[in-house]
Amino acid sequence: MSAPLFQPLRIGPLSIGNRIIVAPMCQYSATDGNACEWHRAHLCSMANSGAALVTVEATAPEARGRITPGCLGLYSDENEKALKSVLESVRAVSKVKLGIQIGHAGRKASSARPWESREPLSEDQGGWQTLSPSGITFAKIGETRAMTETDMHDVLNAHVQAVERALRLDFDLVELHAAHGYLLSSFLSPLSNRRDDHFGGCLENRMRFPLQVVAAVRAALPSDRAMSIKINGEDWAEGGFNSAEATVLARALSDHGVDLVTVSGGGVVEHSSPPVAPGYQLPAAEAIKNAGVDIKVAGVGMLYDPDFTNSIVATGKVDAVSLARAFLYNPKWGYHAAARLNETLAYPSPYQRCSPALWSPASQLSGRPDS
Repeated sequence: MSAPLFQPLRIGPLSIGNRIIVAPMCQYSATDGNACEWHRAHLCSMANSGAALVTVEATAPEARGRITPGCLGLYSDENEKALKSVLESVRAVSKVKLGIQIGHAGRKASSARPWESREPLSEDQGGWQTLSPSGITFAKIGETRAMTETDMHDVLNAHVQAVERALRLDFDLVELHAAHGYLLSSFLSPLSNRRDDHFGGCLENRMRFPLQVVAAVRAALPSDRAMSIKINGEDWAEGGFNSAEATVLARALSDHGVDLVTVSGGGVVEHSSPPVAPGYQLPAAEAIKNAGVDIKVAGVGMLYDPDFTNSIVATGKVDAVSLARAFLYNPKWGYHAAARLNETLAYPSPYQRCSPALWSPASQLSGRPDS
């Protein structure tokens, strides 16, 4: 029997060949939301990484939903055209399944790129007004505006329109970003949602707007397209969203037709203190699995060791693993993991001669047990 990490997985209507997902990773390299040559090179590399599903980075449904001016968008014809060109290249070199994460940054929008400071941008620096549940800023500087119900209606419609564009681009899966303190996550967390109307207070109310967006997106997707969502299992801050609430949310997501939930955490407040170590985000994911929720669960959190990732799938803690930095560091991580676990993974024809079966140093490079 093959290693559990390399067994097929069904995510709603979507079948993927193994349990390895390339997580959405912001590249901060777009212009006016338009993908560029960097995205082409990056995604073509990820498409030949050995993962069964590659997820395009957080892509804003409206311009004010971008984290930085360099973030991808899917709110204009130009955005759609630029991304279509990149995807044509990806599909020319790989048959990997493709997903896209639609994410609105909310109060964490209008920020400088990571290598430029991450600080909120002023209007003179090209910044813009951000939106939030309660007008509570994320950083010590900057400002944000509490959303009205009209704002919520507009943002919901922007998500639907972005999904319609994603369907024209023929993505296999659409993911919503409801983690890390971005807009939907900030509604879920009591640390950022202090509203006193029916969108704030108890968990049912805090889930209301995110679930409205989920329902609208699911209705826009045909039955042959999978839907996933990324959520926080823990805010890693006192009084924040926690694994018990995440389990309630996961059950509601399942009821709304979501096929996969990726459980991450943190990012809601600057003072969060996650216990960073391999697998540190897994307890909340495992809690959802243990609760018997009818939804596939993907784990994240410093997952880079093939033996460890295989073990958490084998023991049923998660159904799949979603890796980010491990793939940035080693764009062939999937192939190396297969070699480590004595699995055979089909290489692209031009690369076949580097497989461990044909080139013995590959076994040593991958740490294969029989090397």
